[in-house]
Amino acid sequence: MTPDPLRGPSFGSYAPDEVGWLLTDLSHVALEAPTEEREEAVQRGGAHYAESLPQEFQPDPAYLALYRRALDDTAVRLATAVATVTELVLAERGPGVTLASLARAGTPVGILMRRWARHAHGLDLPHYAVSIVRGRGIDTAALRHLAAHHDPARVVFVDGWTGKGAITGELAAALAAHARDTGVRFSDDLAVLADPGHCVRTFGTRQDWLVASACLNSTVSGLVSRTVLNPRLLQPGRYHGAKFYAGLAGADVSAHFLDTVSAEFPRVRAVRPPADRAPDPGIAAQVARIGARYGVDDVTLVKPGVGETTRVLLRRVPWRVLVRAEAPPGDVAHVVHLAQGRGVPVEEVPDLPYSCIGLIHPRYTRGATGADGTAVRVGVSTP
Repeated sequence: MTPDPLRGPSFGSYAPDEVGWLLTDLSHVALEAPTEEREEAVQRGGAHYAESLPQEFQPDPAYLALYRRALDDTAVRLATAVATVTELVLAERGPGVTLASLARAGTPVGILMRRWARHAHGLDLPHYAVSIVRGRGIDTAALRHLAAHHDPARVVFVDGWTGKGAITGELAAALAAHARDTGVRFSDDLAVLADPGHCVRTFGTRQDWLVASACLNSTVSGLVSRTVLNPRLLQPGRYHGAKFYAGLAGADVSAHFLDTVSAEFPRVRAVRPPADRAPDPGIAAQVARIGARYGVDDVTLVKPGVGETTRVLLRRVPWRVLVRAEAPPGDVAHVVHLAQGRGVPVEEVPDLPYSCIGLIHPRYTRGATGADGTAVRVGVSTP
């Protein structure tokens, strides 16, 4: 037996029919730690990043204005990408699919896919949010719940975007292990809105442009934190955890984001499947070479793509940001704004395979910004 999913308004700000969270409510637990403290603990091997939470980013008015402008400018292409990936899923997996978003970046995408299925086909698809943690796998309690209530072969895992394929590989390995241990097999064909890393075959676009929900944290994701997997708090068999930041309701734009994109559905015309859907592992190899060029040999510290670079600037200790010289300014304006606010050098690089790449500090101790692990003046660093 597994607990029923959490639903709004008692957990999260999404309407109860939009998503069921297969999570344990840890709202009462103090889990937040300063970014610098978390980074040092993770890099020294003293803690896993999923055992605590970063302090919630509170955007200034200038950044919020960038977010709103980005959403207005990209709503039509977001709606088109939602339609494209949903139509691929329905064509290949049938109308009786169950959506399982990878919390939390996948959750607004899963809701939009559910809305498109209703708009275009009159379908009412079940939708859940489940946790997956790099290095720890997917929540097996959540898999048990899905298998008990739905056909595992018709469950489609959903995420917002790909970087270099870490979560794609994590999902495939975790589902293979689950099938080996239980005999229950889920498909690892991950559906994503944007696949700039060429990691999956089911996607809405492969262009590395801004998915506006990447700009913010819980306030665009139903007021739910990123997921937590801390053995001191969660006994075996329980769902992974998360917090509901009800106190941030005044800043919540989650419903506005969804409504803005789905309002553009009537403007989406013919939805054509991408001509080339084959994954390309060569993109990830390019990312590793770029990191090595800057002295970052640990590829986990190299975060490619607009979405991943934004996460670096919001949650980690960034060292430098690389921006493709030809990238559309609107897709990277918020990245530049965040980098400037944190004193992080921004370097234009021609012919990057992504619009931007964020480099996490490779030898971090608190107060360090230079590659050698010592404090240096803001804006001065050495590769």
